[in-house]
Amino acid sequence: MRTWAIANRVIKELLRDKRTLALMFLAPIFILILLNFVFSASQATDVTVGTVAVPQALQQNLEQSKHVTVKKYTSKAAAQKGLKQNRLDAIVQHKTANYSLTYANTDASKTTAVKMAFKNALATNTMSQLKSKLMATTASLAKLRQQLPNAPIPQQSAAKVAAPKITNHYVYGDSDTGFFDKILPILMGFFVFFFVFLISGMALLKERTSGTLNRLLATPVKRSEIVFGYMLSYGILAIFQTILIVLVTIWLLKIKVVGSLINVVVINLLLALVALAFGILVSTFANSEFQMMQFIPVLVIPQIFFSGIIPLDTMADWVKKIAAVIPLKYSGDATTQIITRGVSITSLGLDIGVLFLFLIGLTILNIVGLRRYRKV
Repeated sequence: MRTWAIANRVIKELLRDKRTLALMFLAPIFILILLNFVFSASQATDVTVGTVAVPQALQQNLEQSKHVTVKKYTSKAAAQKGLKQNRLDAIVQHKTANYSLTYANTDASKTTAVKMAFKNALATNTMSQLKSKLMATTASLAKLRQQLPNAPIPQQSAAKVAAPKITNHYVYGDSDTGFFDKILPILMGFFVFFFVFLISGMALLKERTSGTLNRLLATPVKRSEIVFGYMLSYGILAIFQTILIVLVTIWLLKIKVVGSLINVVVINLLLALVALAFGILVSTFANSEFQMMQFIPVLVIPQIFFSGIIPLDTMADWVKKIAAVIPLKYSGDATTQIITRGVSITSLGLDIGVLFLFLIGLTILNIVGLRRYRKV
């Protein structure tokens, strides 16, 4: 009987807690629907290949390959420029019956797709050459039989086509570079974002529930000074945490960094400040640590789906638009460009500018949001 009384009390409390009920019943449905939209996209990988002095027959075979766009270049230098500017995924160059393939290799799935497309196109081209040689040999034998009807017919030998030599080159990494190397820069940013968000939100929530924030708001201190003070203090901790995560990820996991390591740290520090402001803002809507944790499955975890780990170009257009309001998407793009292509931070104005807009907007919302706690 007492057990039922305790259970009855807990059930009534849960029924009064609308946020917990929403987390238990609506959040899983929301995430499942989101996953359905994300993973129901086309699984095909679209690639763009530049060709230099490739035979016409092989060129046509490549162009007929599904999900392959072929661009013809007159020189290797022009093709390399396109590869450097991220307009190409690979270059195919023909050299005296041999082929040289250069892959950007920033995405292992695209490298594999190019290899398969070239292999199939080359096989089709070889079969066409064998067929042509066989037809020519058959025609010659038929003509010889007409000219010498009583002469013995020589045994027909199998037509042979010399296999070309294929040389593979990789701009980033090597043949062992896999999918994890592609997502690691994004995962690094996600862990920076997640832990800074969690620590900052929990810390400010503790200040509120303990009454420290209310006492501080009762003083003449401006709301902006309070927000900047919290952001400065926790921002210093976020700096050390971010540097530690970046360095461990790069050195311990041995990820190859083409660009500047300092630029990688700067981008992730900017993301950490965005996470800090976001955590402070979300904590204003929570009344306990448990309620703060409830925001994570709805606001934080779904962001990773649109950060670039799953290729956005395989998603529906309206789904891709969600990525425009995801901070992780911009930090992931910037970090990936620095690590895999060696892009300078000065060339990442759009990504950095959007992250600054997130930081400024969230900070303003934090200042405005403190009004609800200030007793005037």
